[in-house]
Amino acid sequence: MEIKALTAVHIPHIPSAISGYQTAEIYQVGYDEGDRETAVTLTLTTLPQPIYKRFPPLDQDDLERYTAVPAQGFSFGLFNQETLVGVALAEQMHWNNSLWVWEFHIAGGYRGEGWGRLLMTRLIAQAQAAGLRTIVCETQNTNVPAIRFYRRMGFRVEGIDISYYSNDDLNPDREVAVFMKRRLEAGD
Repeated sequence: MEIKALTAVHIPHIPSAISGYQTAEIYQVGYDEGDRETAVTLTLTTLPQPIYKRFPPLDQDDLERYTAVPAQGFSFGLFNQETLVGVALAEQMHWNNSLWVWEFHIAGGYRGEGWGRLLMTRLIAQAQAAGLRTIVCETQNTNVPAIRFYRRMGFRVEGIDISYYSNDDLNPDREVAVFMKRRLEAGD
């Protein structure tokens, strides 16, 4: 297993590292808006039965847009010989000196072995070396395994978007976008 910089040549292979997740819990999103206070809450809730989420395949527009991203030097792949089994695809946002992670995945058979931690550690080190101030990831309220992983890596929830995916994201059968950030400091 080896972590290497991604190049445009690797972009068509990203779907092979994207599988999905299984969870027996979700974060129930609460939203209450009034004149004096607006509150958004996340409450960890056990499901009656686990769910398995398979991510939809990346479309051609995504793959084309992603082709230029690795040239910035913030994208890495986890390779088992020549097979891409993990991906961290990230793009620098100059306007606010941040790093936006578009895709972060470890293929199902490679999870739980510390590869995600190594891949994220490499991404964090690269962002720090470039003097960036924060790394931003987006996940879903239903992806409790990802939220736990990001928290272990020093991220925290800093935003909830209740209409990021549709105008009905708060419906119980929908997902709500959860934005997590890891602030970077010298010597972090």
